[in-house]
Amino acid sequence: MTQGRGPASSAMLAGLMSVRKVSAPAADPARKELLIRLYRQMFLIRRFEEATAKAYAQGKVGGFLHLSIGQESVCAGAVAALQDTDYLFCSYREHGHALARGLSPRACMAELFGKVTGCSKGRGGSMHFFDAEKSFLGGHGIVGGHVPLAVGTAFASRYRNDGRVTVCFFGEGSISIGAFHEGASLAALWKLPVVLICENNHYSMGTSVERSVSVKDLSVKALSYDIPRDRFASDDVLLVYDRVKEAADRARAEGVPTLIEAITYRFRGHSMADPAKYRTREEVEEWRKRDCLLVGRTNLLESFGVPEADVQKMEDEVEAEVADAVKFAEESPEPDPADVEKYVTIEADRL
Repeated sequence: MTQGRGPASSAMLAGLMSVRKVSAPAADPARKELLIRLYRQMFLIRRFEEATAKAYAQGKVGGFLHLSIGQESVCAGAVAALQDTDYLFCSYREHGHALARGLSPRACMAELFGKVTGCSKGRGGSMHFFDAEKSFLGGHGIVGGHVPLAVGTAFASRYRNDGRVTVCFFGEGSISIGAFHEGASLAALWKLPVVLICENNHYSMGTSVERSVSVKDLSVKALSYDIPRDRFASDDVLLVYDRVKEAADRARAEGVPTLIEAITYRFRGHSMADPAKYRTREEVEEWRKRDCLLVGRTNLLESFGVPEADVQKMEDEVEAEVADAVKFAEESPEPDPADVEKYVTIEADRL
């Protein structure tokens, strides 16, 4: 199995700074259409989160707000590699994953605004998007706590032999959490169809991964459980798609779990409350040269010959879609105070 491109901390960027072209032949129409779709998805996630940041600053979004700006290729590429019925679990940085799975921008924005039209009826907020019909089983606020839950749905799939794969996204901070190891151990022992994707953005809140983990290649954690591992830089969304599809296909066909370390970078702080003073402006600017949107747009124009006017039209359509989502959220009703206890306990007639 291929093992990636080495650690990607700010001190290890030499040789990786240029925009890399896709390796697939430009004449491949299916590959071209895939990149068009994935670029649109990444652009939607970027503009959606930029709009949420603005709304947060205006006091329209309450609670915490964790943005994945810079990490869009991981969720877009990975989710596209799955079947619609596969289960998804995410951490609290899950807006992009939800949009990639097909939750509407309107429902997602309304959830952030705390409105009843939100995907969790305005009760979950930024960290708790949910849509059972789309097999999107949450944003989860407890670091690493959702890994055993994902292993649970993988066990259910194996028990029912339903052919579904579970994919669980988490940050590199979860690698040191006991729940991650409990989940990985059981997934390996029972040969469950689960793909564990560590989105290594290098900072667990404000602590660099180089100061918090003794090994720099986090994928080696898979060796403890004798399961396949993969590690790669995620700035090329097509590469993410290919590598996650390989792992998902293996899980579906053989019931073999995989640990993936996708090396990425967030351009914003841990949350909107974080000024990110623990890193230099120069570090962020160096990573911006590898921005997945820049890579995707360059590949569309130069590798596949998509006219810039077509790309611009697509971007304009996305911006209009995001503006519509904000308007929808602003005009949606608040939850009824009389329903405050609803969903807290199960109703007797449902037992």
